[in-house]
Amino acid sequence: MEKDSSHVEPRRLLLAFVLSAVFVMVWIRLFPPPKAEPPAAPARPAAVGGTASPAPAGAPRSTAPATPAASAAPAITAAAEERVTLEGSGTKAVFTNRGAQALSILVPESSKPGAPALEMIRSRDRPPYPFGLSDAGFAPHPLNGALFSVEKGPDGRSATFRYSGPEGTAEKTFGIDDKGLLQAEVHVAGGPGWGLLLGPGIRNAASVESTNRADVREAVYDKAGDVGRLNPERALGTRAIDGSTLRWIGLEDHYFLAAALVGKDLRRAVLSPRLVIPQPGGETRFEHVPGREEITPEQKKLKREYVVILEPQGERLKVSTFWGAKEVERLSALPGHLDGSVRLTVAVVARPLLAGLRWLHDHVVANYGWAIILMTFLIKVILLPVTHQSMVSARKMQDLSPKIQAVRDRYRGKMRDKQGRPNAEVQRKMQEETMAVYKAAGVNPANGCLPLLLQMPIFFAFYSVLSSAVELRGAPWIAWVQDLSLPEPHVIKLLPLVMGVTQFLQVKMGPQATDPMQRRMFQFMPVIMTVVLWGYPAGLALYWLTNNVLTIAQLAVYKRLQERQA
Repeated sequence: MEKDSSHVEPRRLLLAFVLSAVFVMVWIRLFPPPKAEPPAAPARPAAVGGTASPAPAGAPRSTAPATPAASAAPAITAAAEERVTLEGSGTKAVFTNRGAQALSILVPESSKPGAPALEMIRSRDRPPYPFGLSDAGFAPHPLNGALFSVEKGPDGRSATFRYSGPEGTAEKTFGIDDKGLLQAEVHVAGGPGWGLLLGPGIRNAASVESTNRADVREAVYDKAGDVGRLNPERALGTRAIDGSTLRWIGLEDHYFLAAALVGKDLRRAVLSPRLVIPQPGGETRFEHVPGREEITPEQKKLKREYVVILEPQGERLKVSTFWGAKEVERLSALPGHLDGSVRLTVAVVARPLLAGLRWLHDHVVANYGWAIILMTFLIKVILLPVTHQSMVSARKMQDLSPKIQAVRDRYRGKMRDKQGRPNAEVQRKMQEETMAVYKAAGVNPANGCLPLLLQMPIFFAFYSVLSSAVELRGAPWIAWVQDLSLPEPHVIKLLPLVMGVTQFLQVKMGPQATDPMQRRMFQFMPVIMTVVLWGYPAGLALYWLTNNVLTIAQLAVYKRLQERQA
């Protein structure tokens, strides 16, 4: 049976819109859009956080005093290992004087008053820790084992660690500023050839989070306003990012970030992958990733995370580090545009939606589940003019379907010539008659297209808000939904099931497609959406369910008005 291929009904556009929405939701989660990766660093073994491998021939090593000046410097060391605690502006950092490394960084889970503290440094069974050092071959620097002397500031927010001895000469100063940023200034005598570590690993994720498909742990960076991400799961070698245009670089999971704001004294940042090996007691061991020929099948199955190595231009490096939740409002107030780390689609639309969701929670209902319902209702009201136009157009198109089908039936056997080639002249005449039918009825087929195009940015923006907003982490709705950022923990997930039922009712009540294939596809959409949302955060299922209910109510009103007019 021949069909008109030159005319696209609004119903087909609606089908394309819904299928595109489903496709994008699945694709974003399973296959994040690739970023242009920076060029690979020169092939050198990466052993920070694991067993050290020998550096290639000619690579400098920091196994002895770097310069005669360093060896001539008076000895500065400590008699025993001790811990130093810095606290201020909601941040609490615990350092060890062995290598002047951070053992613990506690920050509030959110900016709300009374928010519980969250540990940002992953538990591990061996060093190095954040703010440790690497040598030129990316192996642990000998200074990581040295005992630094400590001079703590009188306010308890700063401390200076100094060492001079057989392992070299170094000084590290740490301080917490009024914004909760942890400042670090490091000086290693002897020039370049060393690096400052950020990571590997941030935060001890709960078991339910570690199995969530949304929990992605990547490296993220900002080069002159262009935010890029690198996924370590398939990485074998190192990646180097030039420091000339780098504004910040860090490690992230879905909701939290550890980032270093860098300056002109940075030469480059090197990202090196690590195998994540769980240990008894909940600790983690980070081992370097073997080469493609050496890696075993068991190692291939292990998760991987990056360590960030900041290499300076010379002997000194100064950075400001952020540790905490990816809250857009707070990150926007910090230097460096760290708010770019939050994954928001169509950000110009998503940010107002997120602000509105927070406002509803803070001023109307102190529950993010009800705030989602209210925000969905407000979106529906704002889009009412365009959805009304779309529905009216769809109804008129459905009324004209018999006439349009009659035109197609009249030309059905003439669409191709005897050789099976399309007959352009016949197709043109059929299109002219089709448009004449629309014109006589005062219907513009394009009226059903524009409303869909206007709704798509809002749909994708709100989808990204609900899937990325840290505000929803741990936020309950009602009895069986205790965390809107995760799928329902029950075997029978009520929200996706009820959503599927409402999707079926919506399809049944809406204008029906004349084409049998399209009609069957729409009837199958409730099953598709139920399967898609089964493993997604409950907040998304709640949004879709609410939108379906409001659409059903709108269709019911239209049907009643149509009956009265008849």
